[in-house]
Amino acid sequence: MSFTGRRATSRPPAPDGAPTWSNWAGLASATPARVVSPAGADEVADLVRTAAEQSTRVKMVGTGHSFTDVAVTDGWLLRPDRLVGVRSVDRDAMTVTVLAGTPLHVLNDSLQRLGLALHNMGDIDQQTVAGAISTGTHGTGGVWASLAAQVSALELVTGDGLLRTVTPDQDPDLFAAARVGLGALGVITAVTFRVEPAFVLEASEEPMAWQQAVADFDEMVAANHHVDVYWFPHTDRVLVKRNNRTVDVPEPLSRARAALEDGLLANTVFGWMNAVGNAVPSAIPRLNRVAAAAQTARRYSDASRRVFTTPRRVVFREMEYAVPREAGTAALREARALIARSGWRISFPVEVRTAPADTSWLSTAHGRPTCYLAFHVNAATDHRAYFGAVEQVMRAHDGRPHWGKLHTRTAADLAPAYPQWNAFAEVRDRVDPQRLFTNAYLDRVLGR
Repeated sequence: MSFTGRRATSRPPAPDGAPTWSNWAGLASATPARVVSPAGADEVADLVRTAAEQSTRVKMVGTGHSFTDVAVTDGWLLRPDRLVGVRSVDRDAMTVTVLAGTPLHVLNDSLQRLGLALHNMGDIDQQTVAGAISTGTHGTGGVWASLAAQVSALELVTGDGLLRTVTPDQDPDLFAAARVGLGALGVITAVTFRVEPAFVLEASEEPMAWQQAVADFDEMVAANHHVDVYWFPHTDRVLVKRNNRTVDVPEPLSRARAALEDGLLANTVFGWMNAVGNAVPSAIPRLNRVAAAAQTARRYSDASRRVFTTPRRVVFREMEYAVPREAGTAALREARALIARSGWRISFPVEVRTAPADTSWLSTAHGRPTCYLAFHVNAATDHRAYFGAVEQVMRAHDGRPHWGKLHTRTAADLAPAYPQWNAFAEVRDRVDPQRLFTNAYLDRVLGR
């Protein structure tokens, strides 16, 4: 068993001065034959047609926040830095069309100025919109948890170089496949999101005993709009975050308190503690107990985008699995027992979230309410034994791996996990018969 990706310090030499691309975690890198920043969808279509004529592979990268090799190419690498901004707003339909390279934090700022918001978000807002939906980025709770489930249309250049507008009415199969398409079906140039009036979330965060958090988990999820739980390995403590909509006037954290708690403590001090743990692994359980004990309750309210997302400056590696909702706490208990008997020293919390079922064919929440369990280590830690053993626990509960995070799965054992797997493969054959958009990662997880 081997997890995809290289050591964080490993990068192939760039031949003849060619540029080298790498992802945020330092686990994936590429030396493409050519790098282009297209200025618009028509230029993307021209590039894809030329690549097809030359039998050259082509990939559009995002900001590199996926931990896998999903965006790696030795062919033409397209950068999305000139495909940024809001293209149109339809207030009657309550949709916003945004260019594919727009980072989520830029989209959020634009929506806020328009008095609008996304329904749900993950806790990081640095990804491009196309990269985020393509790999199944998600938040927790709500009517829709994933960003892809909030998409009502895509603009996509397929392997024949055609620029297509894809909706549930225009090519519904391609729409169902491409929202979480891993970049395998073409180059997304624009995304249309369903949006809603800007809203305020009240955040309630409190430490809790492990037994209480696990026993009350279902009740908490049912009683709140969004619930996120963090368990600190080697301790009996968790941090529970509940986010609920409110019509009250926002009462945000003061700038000084946010800088102290979310900046200094959650990032700088946490980074120092990880550095100590790397130097003295035996100290990690004690450090985790200190970190868990330092958690205090707090309550504040702010614009949804500020509550959903948090700054993450400590570089880490992550594996996340989606298990059926009813299996969530059992899978978490088994992972905890595995860690306890393993002798590993795990310095990062385990994160637990939930999602309603959705309809994207390769969504990890396709067809079933879902519980997500995310396992992390810092970037200097060898993740393979920990992730590999936990992965077996998740697989025993019919788990599906997050497409942008580390896992060892292959097409042969992924296919039974997705009812529409063959339908996705048929769409792929139709829109990219030459496999212009593939790479080694896609060959492994989708097949050749």
